[in-house]
Amino acid sequence: MPYDPELAEKMREALAEDPEGVTETKMFGGICWMRHGNMLCGVGTGRYIFRVGQQRWEDALARPGAAVMDFTGRPMRGLVWVEADAAEHAGLATWIELARQFVDSLPPK
Repeated sequence: MPYDPELAEKMREALAEDPEGVTETKMFGGICWMRHGNMLCGVGTGRYIFRVGQQRWEDALARPGAAVMDFTGRPMRGLVWVEADAAEHAGLATWIELARQFVDSLPPK
C-alpha cells in the first residue's frame, strides 16, 4: 500500500502532541504508528487508517469520510479508512483519540 508523504507528516505532527509509547513503523507497505506495540493509526494515499476496535467500528463508520478497510478483499473489522479531508476537518486529534482509547485497552506488546 503506497502512502502519501504529506499525510504522513501531518500525522507525525498530530502524534507529537502526546508521543508516549508511540513509534513509527512500516506496515502494509506504508507507514503505521504503534502505541506500546499495538497498531494505532497509519496513512495511505489520500486517506488515513485508524484502529478503533470492533465495539466502536460501526459508530466510526458513520462519521463523515469513513469507510471499511478491506484491501485484502475482506473487511478488517476494527480498522477504518478516513478520507484525508474529512479526518483533517474533524481534527486528526479527534480520530487519534478514538483510536487511542481502543489501543490503550490492549496489553502492551
